Amino acid sequence: MKRDMHLACLAELDRLFAFREKGQFVNSPEAFQQATQVSDSLLKAIAPYFKFPEWTKRDLPSTRKRPSLPVEEVVAVKDLNAASADDLKTINGIGETLSARIVKFRDRLGGFLIKEQLYDVYGLSPEVADRVLSRYQVLQPPIIQKINVNTANVDQLAKVPYLNYKVAKQIVQYRNANGNFDSLDELTNVTSFPKDRIDRIKLYLAL
Repeated sequence: MKRDMHLACLAELDRLFAFREKGQFVNSPEAFQQATQVSDSLLKAIAPYFKFPEWTKRDLPSTRKRPSLPVEEVVAVKDLNAASADDLKTINGIGETLSARIVKFRDRLGGFLIKEQLYDVYGLSPEVADRVLSRYQVLQPPIIQKINVNTANVDQLAKVPYLNYKVAKQIVQYRNANGNFDSLDELTNVTSFPKDRIDRIKLYLAL
């Protein structure tokens, strides 16, 4: 009988050691019984002798309730070419004047081909443009017929966004004097050509 009790105690200790090897600990008599599976009578007899340090009474990291993190609002990106003036006025920094100016500029272009064209709107700061582009992108660019710079006349070239009649006339004069353009970058050789807009203008031209 004593041998059986001794073996039972050894088995309970083995369970306790195995429990501790997992990095776990008991912080109450009930937890001790759960880990070792001692009988109710034995637990009742030895429980008064249990002393648990204060730190063991704290919740385990795995069971501690973590504070909920704020959920970031997900804003669906919409098409810049479909935004109305009223839509644009919801952006911080855009009022009646700027919203109307953006729409007018977009209409003159026939629609934004690339998002960078928004930065060309007069009076629109880069910071405010960035706010617009955080909510609106060029999702459906317009389909355009590019103008052949080697065959177009002055009136046709003058219709290209970022070009005016004076520059269009100089382009034709340069072409007549020097022959066809071998590349669109050659347009920067034209006297009054807006060199800082070459990347935008190339969107509308072909050779």
